[in-house]
Amino acid sequence: MALSSMTGFARGHGVSGSYAWAWEVKSVNGKGLDLRLRLPPGWDAIEVPVRAHAAASLARGSIQANLTVERTGILPAVRVNAAVLEAVLATLRQLARRIEAAPPSLDGLLALKGVMEVGDAEEREEERRDAETAVTAGFAEVIGALAEMRRHEGAALGRVLGARLDEIAALAQRAEHAPGRRPEAIRARLAEQVATLMSQSDRFDPDRLHQEAVLIATKADVREELDRLAAHVAQARLLIAQGGPIGRRLDFLAQELNREANTLCAKAGDVELTNIGLELKAAVEQFREQVQNVE
Repeated sequence: MALSSMTGFARGHGVSGSYAWAWEVKSVNGKGLDLRLRLPPGWDAIEVPVRAHAAASLARGSIQANLTVERTGILPAVRVNAAVLEAVLATLRQLARRIEAAPPSLDGLLALKGVMEVGDAEEREEERRDAETAVTAGFAEVIGALAEMRRHEGAALGRVLGARLDEIAALAQRAEHAPGRRPEAIRARLAEQVATLMSQSDRFDPDRLHQEAVLIATKADVREELDRLAAHVAQARLLIAQGGPIGRRLDFLAQELNREANTLCAKAGDVELTNIGLELKAAVEQFREQVQNVE
């Protein structure tokens, strides 16, 4: 399964009978799948199937989908509100008995608010249902195009993540072979620190001295951190190769890589190992930032 990004854009349009419609869909990063629909008034019936299509194609991302619909080729319908007109005429007849005035003209009556209404022709139920079906199918095509664009972006993102993992692995190898990790270098640092402890008191408890020496030696060893770094890098590479919605698991591995890099820096006993640790932290942070875009 291909790796997918969470960013993308797609657009589609079509015609069904007298209805011309257009979808515009864009996607950005999100913790889960969040679909925000903007539908014209009266088109709520398509919301459920549209959300089903989105859930079937996408696993994560903040999705905004806008639908516009127009009716074309429809002659306007003119309607006279008979009830309003009759009420106006009744009022005029009552006034005519009380005051002298010229009789009202037809255009004057029709110009009164509410007497004449101009609008679109009545929708036929069958035509409307066909339009809803076409719009829903159009959304499925658009969301498929969005998913394809996200997979295309995901392929490029996978190459970037692979490069960052290569960099992390290379830095771990540098730390593995750093002069400060050689046994003689560790012994020299241990001897120096023990000498410092001994200089503070001439009555130092031998058991306490042994405990301190063991503690110092343990802190100087970064073997476990390097092993865990290698394991996390291998797991991340496996996930990327498998593809699919792996963003959350990669984010967890990025946190674990950062934890090991921090520990390595804390245990570093010489300048070179400290510098490697700092470079490692920077590479892990770059990896983590890119992971935020993975579905």
